[in-house]
Amino acid sequence: MNRPENQILVIFGASGDLTKRKLIPALYSLEVLGLLPEKFAIIGVSRSGMNDEIFREIIKDGLLKFSEEKDKSGIDAFLQKVSFLSINAEDPATYPQLSHKLSELRQSLDIPGNTIYYLSTPPNLYGVIPRNLAQNLMNNPDDGWKRVIIEKPFGYDLQSAIDLNTSLLGSWQEDQIYRIDHYLGKETVQNVLVTRFTNGIFEPLWNRNYVHHVEITSAESIGVENRGPYYEGSGALRDMIQNHLLQVVGLIAMEPPASLNSDAIRNETVKVLQSIRPYSPEEVVKSVIRGQYLASTIKGEPIKGYRDETGVDPHSKTETYAALKFYIDNWRWGGVPFYIRTGKRLPTRVSEAVIHFKPTPHYLFAGDRNNESHNKLVIRIQPDEGMLLKFGMKMPGKGFDVHTVNMDFHYTDLSIDRIPDAYERLLLDCMTGDSTLFARGDAVMATWKFLDPVLEAWKNNSCIPVLGYPAGTWGPERADDLIEEPNMTWRYPCKNLSDDGIYCEL
Repeated sequence: MNRPENQILVIFGASGDLTKRKLIPALYSLEVLGLLPEKFAIIGVSRSGMNDEIFREIIKDGLLKFSEEKDKSGIDAFLQKVSFLSINAEDPATYPQLSHKLSELRQSLDIPGNTIYYLSTPPNLYGVIPRNLAQNLMNNPDDGWKRVIIEKPFGYDLQSAIDLNTSLLGSWQEDQIYRIDHYLGKETVQNVLVTRFTNGIFEPLWNRNYVHHVEITSAESIGVENRGPYYEGSGALRDMIQNHLLQVVGLIAMEPPASLNSDAIRNETVKVLQSIRPYSPEEVVKSVIRGQYLASTIKGEPIKGYRDETGVDPHSKTETYAALKFYIDNWRWGGVPFYIRTGKRLPTRVSEAVIHFKPTPHYLFAGDRNNESHNKLVIRIQPDEGMLLKFGMKMPGKGFDVHTVNMDFHYTDLSIDRIPDAYERLLLDCMTGDSTLFARGDAVMATWKFLDPVLEAWKNNSCIPVLGYPAGTWGPERADDLIEEPNMTWRYPCKNLSDDGIYCEL
């Protein structure tokens, strides 16, 4: 790959965890791979009172702990690209200091005005910082392009998302705004496009004529840890489904784009999200399940319930588990149910999408009628990234004893040291101006528009229960009722892609 143009990256919230654990290690990996611009600088911005040397020491400690690169000999040279500026990002009067520092670096390093502003900050600053940058003319593209990367959550509901988007578009152009979703940076998610549109054996079957249903799971084995106050204002629906999982739905269900141009791909994913059938208040009760993990014992260790976690309301109704059934009303997917679930304190950490193909129209062999006889394509996002196809095979011996077998591919089978982190791909894409894997404004609005009736029903209908589930189980039992067809239920994945079982060891 060609190196990106020379540029400067400004990270707001540079003293936070995301910068140390993800952003700087991703940038160092790009440095090791020779993919950073030839002339490049990083400015960390925060209220914290520190200088360049102290900030570099903190960054170095993070690289030694969190970088997956085996070669760490270049860390000291990499750190020379890093500097720090202490300002109050909420105060527009402090931004001339940043403008001055940018000018100094551009002049001393011979870098044009190309600049990325990364907002690794609390969400309440997502509208403030871009507005302050604009007021100080730091979004002016006359001397080089300017881009701003915004982390999730983009809004708290539909109205807040509209307000934030309106605020941003008051001073920035849509093509300058990069709404990051690290899920879309994962190799397996991107491989959905390649699987569908490169292989002639899949795309002809990728429709309502051959697909029975689509299932997407994102499970975590940990609880909320020390993020109780944040999670109380979020919940599983906002934290995972509104952004990550619905974006995956867009890629799985999209029509073939006219080209690999970012606009062409994002146009098709937006069409999918806008075609999801809206929920009525009655349908929310039938088609959406929310749950909350309860105290339990796992491997002899007592586990707290959600309401006992630090910073959580003892009477909280915040969901740590959510499962949805919905339909996409278009020609390709009409009548095909989509099922999404996500939760904390489930048996294992796993994210995957499963395409369940329709059974054969006539059952010839014994055992054909059970769930396992249906072909499935499993796209594993994490861990043990790869793909698995399940199909029937005759067992040796007399008669026709049919068993389901697996044909699988694991990324670990490739001769590569490791799979690149999602932030590596996304940061590099923003540096090169490729917005394919970033959410566009209309896509974000479409996901909030779909989920807003759910949030309203949960808020206003006290009869909708928050179902408890013991920590270490697969969520509330009633979630199984979403899949109404006899002999069909959720797939219960294990950590290893090829294994199946209801309760899997971590």
